[in-house]
Amino acid sequence: MFRDLLNRLLSPVDTPLTDKDARLALCALLVRVARSDHNYSDVEKDRIDRISQSRYGLDMGGAIILREEAEAMEAEAPDTVRFTRAIKDAVRYEDRIGVIEALWQVVLADGKRDASEDSLLRLSASLLGVNDRDSALARQRAEAAL
Repeated sequence: MFRDLLNRLLSPVDTPLTDKDARLALCALLVRVARSDHNYSDVEKDRIDRISQSRYGLDMGGAIILREEAEAMEAEAPDTVRFTRAIKDAVRYEDRIGVIEALWQVVLADGKRDASEDSLLRLSASLLGVNDRDSALARQRAEAAL
């Protein structure tokens, strides 16, 4: 299952993502930013689950299953650059701003910002085509929501 999706994400030919695949890819990006500081905490996992519940209307069980699938996919995904570009092609700009806000929520969930998380988030925003102003506003909304 993951191998097929990864092959579509990483193939040179643009293959549109299904809604289910886009959910999994976006959740995997949340996992990737949470793991980037080598401290993937329970509070970050909980934040990812709550984002999935809110964003996709899932119950807690569905959110946990999605996160666990995303964890497996993220572990196999070799390249953040091609991975985020595939998401960019599948998601409208306004929704990509929401993705950046969700990424900030995960980064800020444990109460500390790590340089590796910041770096990956800046890279992800750029690759998702979200400009610096919109990314900064997304961060401010995430901070205000805490």
